Amino acid sequence: MTDVGPAIWNQNFYRIRKKSLTVGNKYWIEDKNGTMLGFSKQKLFKFKEDIRIFSNENMDKELFKIQQKQIMDAWGTFAIIDSQTNTELGSIKRKALMSAFAWDEWDVFDANNQLIGGIHESEGRGLVRKYVPLGGLVPEKMTLKLNNIPIAEINQQFKIIGDIWELNCLNVPANIDRRVLLGGLLLMGMIERSRK
Repeated sequence: MTDVGPAIWNQNFYRIRKKSLTVGNKYWIEDKNGTMLGFSKQKLFKFKEDIRIFSNENMDKELFKIQQKQIMDAWGTFAIIDSQTNTELGSIKRKALMSAFAWDEWDVFDANNQLIGGIHESEGRGLVRKYVPLGGLVPEKMTLKLNNIPIAEINQQFKIIGDIWELNCLNVPANIDRRVLLGGLLLMGMIERSRK
């Protein structure tokens, strides 16, 4: 990953808000001041994930997209792509067995499909969320590591309806486009939550 893209994708804090009580889930990407940076609406009844992020709710300008690489891959490898240049910025892949039975984990790849790190849920929290009654109400806390060094934290805020996810970048290298990390958050919101 060498092109970090527009400056809005090089900040150290992002929030993703999900609104549920609509036809299809809606998501807003915001900065620390609550300014909207992106908007996405989840499509229903699809064989292959194809998530589009737009500059506003009118969906007239596409900023980036998340596309599942293979239909037959049940858990999916997802490419994050700049919509203006059609350049792949990186990809993420869910660790299916670990995520299904223990705590959530995702692998993070660069634009050359080289494994550079992973997103890992707190082990204790993951087990509580999966196996303790009403554990699904426990917010997720995850850490993004590159070369085994923590560079970002993902925190889900407790809400009965909808979701709020916050991305805190602690020490993200300058050559990493935050859209790859935001793509992971959107996937957790759109795909992970529907499977739990």
